[in-house]
Amino acid sequence: MRIPAWTEDELVLAGALVVRNGWRELRTKDPEVHELSELLRSLPIHDPEAHGLPGFRSPDSVSRKTTDFMTNHEQYSGKPTRCGKPTLLMIEAFTNREAEMLQAAQAIEDGIGSGELHLIPPQPDEVDNDGVAAAIEGRLLVRRALARERDPKLRRAKIKKVQALGRPLVCEVCGFDFARAYGDLGEGYIEVHHVTPLFVSGAKETKLADLACLCANCHRMCHKSRPGESWRTPAALREQIRKSAQLTH
Repeated sequence: MRIPAWTEDELVLAGALVVRNGWRELRTKDPEVHELSELLRSLPIHDPEAHGLPGFRSPDSVSRKTTDFMTNHEQYSGKPTRCGKPTLLMIEAFTNREAEMLQAAQAIEDGIGSGELHLIPPQPDEVDNDGVAAAIEGRLLVRRALARERDPKLRRAKIKKVQALGRPLVCEVCGFDFARAYGDLGEGYIEVHHVTPLFVSGAKETKLADLACLCANCHRMCHKSRPGESWRTPAALREQIRKSAQLTH
């Protein structure tokens, strides 16, 4: 078995270490490198067999990854090291959205430290159809978000509040009405989505105002990732639909 490639979660944590160090690499003997090595080895992502491989997320490998981040950054004037596309995309993400990516790293660190992320089982949609993690901010944060969105108590409470306000239970993006399309089979059905990514809002208790009612298609599109971009708000998805409509007319 070969040492597995670095995942988004691991790259988020490595990138944050480099950014906090002024976009400079960290050497193998640096205490922060050893701390990150231990943290990476504790992430509930890889198969147990991987953790027994010599060199798996060792301080040496962590130090080399920090070198990849430094030498492939746009401000570095020397020769870049060779690294894969995921690392390059993560460098771009930290360059363009530094504050958000640092929040994502902190959310992963906090979730691992508290034990929360170890307790959440893998979610069916945390990876896309190609087996790629569903968000550049990290699979573990997507796992946590999906688990909360699927909390039946939270979903029922959101639906009950919408109905109590006398509002139609329709998708807040496209207006799809399950009851109108499917009759009594679709009565009272809708999916819920966090308006703000959990790495931004933090681990606070989810409020009903933090949730939006969406159809299955729009919910999936809010979570769908593409290079350097992930997690759309309902407002952003509505704008995407508007632009797409303009292009087709």
